[in-house]
Amino acid sequence: MSTVPTNTSTKAIKIDLLAGRRAFLKSAGLLAAGAATIGIVGGTPDVAHAALTDTQILNFALNLEYLEAEFYLIAATGKGLKNSDTTGTGALGEVKGGKKVKFKSDLIKEYAQEIANDEEAHVKFLRTALGASAVARPTINLNTSFTAAARAAGLIKNNQKFDAFDNEDNFLLAAFIFEDVGVTAYKGAAAMITDPGILEAAAGLLAVEAYHAGEIRTLLASKGFFAQANAISDARDSLDGGTDLDQGIRKNRNVNIVPTDANGLAFSRTPEQVLQVVYLGDAPSNASFFPDGVNSGA
Repeated sequence: MSTVPTNTSTKAIKIDLLAGRRAFLKSAGLLAAGAATIGIVGGTPDVAHAALTDTQILNFALNLEYLEAEFYLIAATGKGLKNSDTTGTGALGEVKGGKKVKFKSDLIKEYAQEIANDEEAHVKFLRTALGASAVARPTINLNTSFTAAARAAGLIKNNQKFDAFDNEDNFLLAAFIFEDVGVTAYKGAAAMITDPGILEAAAGLLAVEAYHAGEIRTLLASKGFFAQANAISDARDSLDGGTDLDQGIRKNRNVNIVPTDANGLAFSRTPEQVLQVVYLGDAPSNASFFPDGVNSGA
């Protein structure tokens, strides 16, 4: 399994975003004629054009929390969510790939366990809030998805594989793929939530995801993984549209743990943009984190 080199320079790892994305999409089989309609599942509803209900927003968040919880729980403990925390409306999928990480650092191991506990709690909280409306865990790919993402970022060659669970360095780089997306997803959803109580709860979830993102970004910076993290950021940016939103952990030669705009605010992603990142393209595929798409709620 390929381990990302630790002494790669920013210049050496910098990629042509357009060419890199096209090469990745071609290798992943995601190039399609025309733009795909991005919906929560199966094209319905069209999240780019239709307003979402509060229940749909919470279920959209639940899909993302399933992904994060399974990733961190398996990495920290070797086991994922309990079966009782995965059922609901829509198709219940399996989790493919993943294993307990052999951490070298006790502190990083404790960070991983803490985040895993939080993500498991998020799943339980959202499922309780949604009640009978909660969606089931969709199929989650923790295997080929990371290889596809690493290739898209130019971290490995097209004939190499990337095992996110092979060592703590790979684990941290893999975690970086998720954390900023979770923060921007909750930030983007805030404007669509109508119930003040749900908005307050979403703000609490957003705050925790931001703490997690800060942890991962700080750990990557402490290891000197500036070029690798910035390459992942560039790859996310190339997937979620033409606007340059994402930020790595180094900006203008300075450390950049907190990605903000000119007003010191975190930026937002629409549900469509979030899906393009976790699908690693315009639609689900065998290379996506959600190869069968996400589950939608009524």
